[in-house]
Amino acid sequence: MRRQSLPLVIGFAVLALIVGTRAVLVESQRANRAAARQAIEYQDALSGLLSLAQDAEIGQRGYLLTGEKSYLEPYRQAVEAIPGQLARIDSMTAPDNELTPQISHIKEALSQKQAELAETIALYDQGNATKALELVRSGQGKAAMNEIRAGMDAIRRIGAATIAARDEHTDQVEAWLRIGSLAALLAIFLLGAYTIRESRRRFREVAVAQEELMRKNIALGNEIQTREKAESQIRQMQKMEAVGQLTGGIAHDFNNMLAVIISAMNLAQRKLARGENDIAKFIEAATDAATRAANLTARLLAFSRQQPLAPQIVDTNRLVTGMSDLLRRALGETIRIETVLAGGLWKTHADPSQIENAILNLAVNARDAMGDDGKLTIETANSHLDDDYAATNAEVTAGQYVMIAVSDTGEGMSQEVMAKAFEPFFTTKPVNKGTGLGLSQVFGFVKQSGGHVKIYSEPGEGTTIKIYLPRFFGTEEAAVPPGRGERPAPVTETILVVEDDARVRAATTDAMRELGYTVIHAASGQEALQKLAENPTVALLFTDIVMPGMNGRKLAEEAVSRRPGLKVIFTTGFTKNAVVHNGVLDHDVHFLAKPFTIEQLAAKLRDVLDAST
Repeated sequence: MRRQSLPLVIGFAVLALIVGTRAVLVESQRANRAAARQAIEYQDALSGLLSLAQDAEIGQRGYLLTGEKSYLEPYRQAVEAIPGQLARIDSMTAPDNELTPQISHIKEALSQKQAELAETIALYDQGNATKALELVRSGQGKAAMNEIRAGMDAIRRIGAATIAARDEHTDQVEAWLRIGSLAALLAIFLLGAYTIRESRRRFREVAVAQEELMRKNIALGNEIQTREKAESQIRQMQKMEAVGQLTGGIAHDFNNMLAVIISAMNLAQRKLARGENDIAKFIEAATDAATRAANLTARLLAFSRQQPLAPQIVDTNRLVTGMSDLLRRALGETIRIETVLAGGLWKTHADPSQIENAILNLAVNARDAMGDDGKLTIETANSHLDDDYAATNAEVTAGQYVMIAVSDTGEGMSQEVMAKAFEPFFTTKPVNKGTGLGLSQVFGFVKQSGGHVKIYSEPGEGTTIKIYLPRFFGTEEAAVPPGRGERPAPVTETILVVEDDARVRAATTDAMRELGYTVIHAASGQEALQKLAENPTVALLFTDIVMPGMNGRKLAEEAVSRRPGLKVIFTTGFTKNAVVHNGVLDHDVHFLAKPFTIEQLAAKLRDVLDAST
């Protein structure tokens, strides 16, 4: 590579040398022109000095011949100008200049000439014209003038010789430069030919390398495509396996619940057909199975992050304290419960009922892991998850969180169990002791709320599950945990029920009438608006959201615009709809998810009807 680059380096060096020499030559020519100008100016100054001396001499001769004082005017002017001219010449002469002796000789001769002129004029003024003329005829002044002219001629010769020497040197440099330029042109031509040849050769090498690279890229692309197909097949297999596990779990649990419901209903029908009325246990069994089916659906929605949330500003310490009785009833007397609540705990923005459900789920799992004896600890703290932690944990945003930790003294988990703990229908409990949806429900709720959940466990050392909910930055008052007691209230209102499914509409209408309400029902939005206009006593609109034509949200907007102050409750079994966005209920929306019990319906109706507008 170095040998290949050597001609280029040499060529550029020669070119640089030529350019540099040309620059030196140009500077030399510029210096020669400057020296010639200086020599001309010097000669002009000397010529001016000689002219002044001659003017002085002419003035003296005129005065001596005529005796007229006016003839002395050139003399006086010359005498006054000579010192200035000498100073100009001195300023143009360097101390070490070879012309310095000649200038000194000229000054001396000029001084003698001036003395001779002054003496003759003085003798003439004294009336001694004869002696003045004798002094003139003596040739003393003429000799001085000759000395001045001789000195000036010597200076001219020296200047001419210097300029000639400079010109000769410049001519030599220019001659060598012409020779070097021709040689350089030849070298550049040869270098260009060599460069073209080398460029062609390298271009061929690059083309060959590009073809090889393209061939390898094609091969790599084919290999990547093959791997992507294989990975896609693996992902599809994993997806189908996960879907199979999920659908298998759903089918298993729902079939068990449906078996109970169908069997109980068939037995109740047979009893009633025989005129027997002891069917309470069958109705209770069917109701319990249906409730468990509804809970299973809710847990699946929570795991898939599709449950409708109603977030509020929550004081977690206050919420945990309010759960103490519920936890003691759920865990039993043999499990010791300890709470460690942090002082100055931050607020969080989440659904308080879902926080309670998450803590209760974790507590029940801890109870099952501990058996009849153990200790459950619920701890709260302010926590900061930094960038390093967020980088090593999926779906975690660095920031400040409210931490809720539930710890037990149970048997703990292995790494394999922890890796699958949040998967739906995964459980290590015996058959009929759990659905495998408790932790998956907690996981879905926490993620849907923008938080993070982490398991810390070792076999034989117990388990700690930490929930991190984002800190709320604000001054709003924290929400009070929802009350669990029932609140009796008088029932006098008229309710308009809108539901496109006739069976659901009939069931809802019957339930409300059972609670004592006056009920008007409609099968569509247009029919509902017509009945609303015909019945001015309607206090509440209870409408399904997903309906053909006019959906529940549009119906509610139109109804409220016609009847300001009308209260509205939305209901649906599908959460992706007009009042739930990103899993969160719209502001100031009242919602009751299907299916619901008559107790849940009664509580929701009274909450909305009794609320101040």
